[in-house]
Amino acid sequence: MNGTYNISIQMNKIKYFTILLTLLSFTLDNPVRAADWIVYEGKAGPGKGKHIVFLAGDEEYRSEEGLPQLAKILAVRHGFKCTLLFSVNPADGTIDPNNQNNIPGIEALDNADLCVMLLRFRELPDDKMKHFVDFLNAGKPILGLRTSTHAFSYDKNKESRYAKYDWRSKDWPGGFGQQVLGDTWISHHGNHAKESTRGIINEKMKNHPILRGVDDIWGQTDVYGIVHLTADTKVLVYGQVLEGMKPSDKPVVGKKNEPMMPLVWIRDYIGESGKSNKIICTTMGASVDLESEGLRRLLINSCYWGLGLEKKITAKNNVDYVGEYKPTFFGFGKFTKGVKPADHELK
Repeated sequence: MNGTYNISIQMNKIKYFTILLTLLSFTLDNPVRAADWIVYEGKAGPGKGKHIVFLAGDEEYRSEEGLPQLAKILAVRHGFKCTLLFSVNPADGTIDPNNQNNIPGIEALDNADLCVMLLRFRELPDDKMKHFVDFLNAGKPILGLRTSTHAFSYDKNKESRYAKYDWRSKDWPGGFGQQVLGDTWISHHGNHAKESTRGIINEKMKNHPILRGVDDIWGQTDVYGIVHLTADTKVLVYGQVLEGMKPSDKPVVGKKNEPMMPLVWIRDYIGESGKSNKIICTTMGASVDLESEGLRRLLINSCYWGLGLEKKITAKNNVDYVGEYKPTFFGFGKFTKGVKPADHELK
């Protein structure tokens, strides 16, 4: 009896040890760290009870710097719960904008109320991309910044069920950018890094809640070419091309500003589920653009409007920085190496 009992104990130990080794092997091959993303729990404010997920993943415009500041403002000043996701190097857990295939924590979209995104040429594995597509098909609002017009690029897995989201798609012309946000990548309309942008409010839309309290918009990024907006799209702000990189520079004379390109617009997107998404898109959004109080206010207001809280937008919503904010100028290969998501924790 004792011999049989002892053998049973030994067999159980072997079984549990095998399971332990399997789990350890899986963990080593698929490292998942809670520190791969950040959650700012909302404090008191109109946003209490609403959850915003931020997707930061572009090689050029320092979304890994700008979106954390925007999320902090929304959490600390306005009460929203904000989950901040980055493109991460799976080997060491550092933020790596050049990694186009890994955004840990994207499952957070499953219980999000709004998505704020600044992505460029991402190609996520299908099981991860599914969370983004499910969010879209649920009819939830999206605020797309700058290169989100060309957020996805399927160069490796062309047979993916989500390949149509590619910015060059022929099956779904212009992919996610054109079909959902309003346009895909077309061109630099302003001279990149030489001609900055002044936002000119559309007089016909000046009373829209998103523009409440917005009286000045300027950024160092250039105006993008926009040609595919549909007739039901409402342009809130146009982009005036300036001669230089200072807010005091004069507008460029000639065809670049005749007419001006759309800079901020809203639209409704009805997808395959039949549900309607409120879409806000702007071709501004680099980290240095967020030094503009007017742009910060417009983006904060956009989150309120997207979530149906437009009556809570005050004449001068608090958009002051939370902590120090000294963004890096945009450019490829200029991101600060060695930074981990945990480094963006609220101090």
